[in-house]
Amino acid sequence: MKNNPIIAEHTFDAPIEVVWNAITDVEQMRQWYFDDIPDFKPEVGFETRFNVKSGERNFLHIWKVTEVIPERKIAYSWNFEEYHGEALSTFELVEKDGRTVLTLKSYVIEKFPDNIPEFKRESGQAGWDYLIKESLIKFLKG
Repeated sequence: MKNNPIIAEHTFDAPIEVVWNAITDVEQMRQWYFDDIPDFKPEVGFETRFNVKSGERNFLHIWKVTEVIPERKIAYSWNFEEYHGEALSTFELVEKDGRTVLTLKSYVIEKFPDNIPEFKRESGQAGWDYLIKESLIKFLKG
């Protein structure tokens, strides 16, 4: 999957700075992304940890910001304390006719366990599609 990322893209009827703030301001991120995020800063090297439960399983997320181009791109690596594997997610923003195109790409850097349903490609695609194409849309429409 390193060369075959999961991609979720949407064009928002909002200026870049509004979409940028939604994906980088922790107060806004808690409303559409993960409500458990304790802190987030769009700064290279920033790390955060938070737990997400899925049924009986815990997924202690560990995020580390790896790239920031204000109002254009943010990338962070993520892994889980309980499971082997690592991924990189990039959010790229482009202004087009007063609207903002957001392209999310999620790359698997180190393979996650095959026996965990949440790590299957279909689950990842469905999750990102939901977050970008439903939850973020709903949040930005207010």
